[in-house]
Amino acid sequence: MNTADAKRVLETALICSHQPIQPRELRVLFEDALGIDTIKTLLEELQLEWTPRGVELVQVASGWRFQSRPEMREFLDRLNPEKPPKYTRAAMETLAIIAYRQPVTRGDLEDIRGVTINSLVLKQLEDRGWVEVIGHRETVGRPALFATTRQFLDDLGLASLDQLPVYDTAQAQANAFAQLSDQEDDSQLSLDEVASENDNTQTPHDD
Repeated sequence: MNTADAKRVLETALICSHQPIQPRELRVLFEDALGIDTIKTLLEELQLEWTPRGVELVQVASGWRFQSRPEMREFLDRLNPEKPPKYTRAAMETLAIIAYRQPVTRGDLEDIRGVTINSLVLKQLEDRGWVEVIGHRETVGRPALFATTRQFLDDLGLASLDQLPVYDTAQAQANAFAQLSDQEDDSQLSLDEVASENDNTQTPHDD
């Protein structure tokens, strides 16, 4: 199979998939005849080929997927005028603390925010698949440790936590996540849009 045909197979599989796919899973398309490095190279070439279009190929935590570009959102929203449920500022600020300081306990969250955390806020974030309990702190009462999930990264279009925008202060982090609650589609949030409007944003570090 030549390169053009291989890319067409990958393109078709990713467009038809409802979930991101890892390169190692894509090998089955070629009966393992292509190595992971070759598939990654083909995906990167496809990514460039789709650059001028309204749909982009991106790598997120769970693998590779096609998605609409952020600037297309206002047009796509016209097809689905029903608004998804909004998340409160308290919920998004709590999510920001977990994202940037994980793992954290409920007590940590309350110390940082300076207010009591409603159990429903954490449950809402867990139900959405953005937060999960990954263990317990070895201290009195063994409180649960909360961290973000792959689903959280996927919904932000990120491959890893290292790609989270860097802000000067914890308040700037909280404000950025709070602004996410104003975005219409919570299945494809964009911190890039928030960061571009936030004067406190720094250039992300390359780790």
